[in-house]
Amino acid sequence: MSLVSGPGRGGGQMLPNELTLVIDKHVSYIETLDTRRDELEYWLTEHLRLNGVYWGLIALCLLGHPDVLPRDKTIEFVLACQNPDGGFGAAPKHDSHMLYTTSAVQILATIDALSELDGNGGKEKVAKYIAGLQDKDSGTFAGDVWGEKDTRFLHCAFIALSILDLMDLVDVDGAVDHIHQCANLDGAYGTSPGAESHSGQVFTCVGALSIARRLDLVDIDRLGAWLSERQLPNGGLNGRPEKLEDVCYSWWVVSSLAMIKRLHWIDGDKLSNFILKCQDTDHGGMSDRPGDMVDVFHTVFGVAGLSLLGYPGLVEVDPV
Repeated sequence: MSLVSGPGRGGGQMLPNELTLVIDKHVSYIETLDTRRDELEYWLTEHLRLNGVYWGLIALCLLGHPDVLPRDKTIEFVLACQNPDGGFGAAPKHDSHMLYTTSAVQILATIDALSELDGNGGKEKVAKYIAGLQDKDSGTFAGDVWGEKDTRFLHCAFIALSILDLMDLVDVDGAVDHIHQCANLDGAYGTSPGAESHSGQVFTCVGALSIARRLDLVDIDRLGAWLSERQLPNGGLNGRPEKLEDVCYSWWVVSSLAMIKRLHWIDGDKLSNFILKCQDTDHGGMSDRPGDMVDVFHTVFGVAGLSLLGYPGLVEVDPV
């Protein structure tokens, strides 16, 4: 996820029920997340720490407050998560993994600090770690040295390598072929060839194909129809048929529709209403659905969904 320079598109209208995005409350919520070290939840989520920094940072950028997190401390923490193999773990002394390595690259790129990698082996060291996780036979990528493969990791590899400008280190054609094999008859994609279609995997596959400039392989209208059917009567989106709505799909589904130019196939006003109902208007943050506990994961994807829908006052996000 990256930002488009300049203000939001300005296409959004104030909603008829007068629900509004409580920007200041969300900024305050994110700003105080790292101060809650006396809570058990803080330590139970250490395995998500680097991703959490990324989610919080991007939410702040979209909300128009990119400088709330201290830059020097952010860089210090990210670099402390890097291991001798060039990859990054979720927190200092955690094993390297594709997901956290990608978050590290995205964080440093967002705050214009990729040059900080120079003292730790440079961008090439990070890129070589990522390239080393590609399966030479199938073209896809593993998440770590233990070998779990998933289109999420392929997409993460493409994101990080494209930011580092080192896509030439991997077999792009092989990876693209693997994605094409993950396509199902409904036009959507799964985690691997033959796996069930899922909105999250659609995002990873369409995103990777967008980076590789191979959207010609997508059955756009069939996929657009499947994605538009993810909208439920309350306006929210689900990940697959017969499942509950969840704010995070405001990103996975809507970004995919935006990439294939079919965003107008869902009711944007109803989705915006649903997202805004998931806010904690007193303390900030967003939850998966109205009435549940908030967290930074759902906050960033709710805000990103509103950005894609052109909600006024938000910075525009790049769906790829």
